Amino acid sequence: MERPIAMNTLSQILEKLRLKGKDNELKMTDHGKMQSQTGKIYKPEDLTIVKTYRFEGDSDPADNSVLYLTEDSDKEIGYILDAYGIYSDNIGSSFDDFLKKIPTENRDEQELFC
Repeated sequence: MERPIAMNTLSQILEKLRLKGKDNELKMTDHGKMQSQTGKIYKPEDLTIVKTYRFEGDSDPADNSVLYLTEDSDKEIGYILDAYGIYSDNIGSSFDDFLKKIPTENRDEQELFC
């Protein structure tokens, strides 16, 4: 039985997503919705957060970030990446409000990275 590879850094997780063809980043639009790299537009109810990773830099607060793995209604995995606090690219309440409306279902890494 193959042992899962420990993923401790943001770059390790992003690389694993890329290798599995699941490196579809979702970004907030000016209209308060998420858009995938392929152009698909999402409302909060179109997504489920299936795993959350938090990263804290050892010496630089700018290295603090959170990665949300999402699944859409077509069972496609994507991700939302954000920095903490003032370092966030998503300034304003619309991003936070959007995230709060997405249902959460914590899944095991092995299930997500199969």
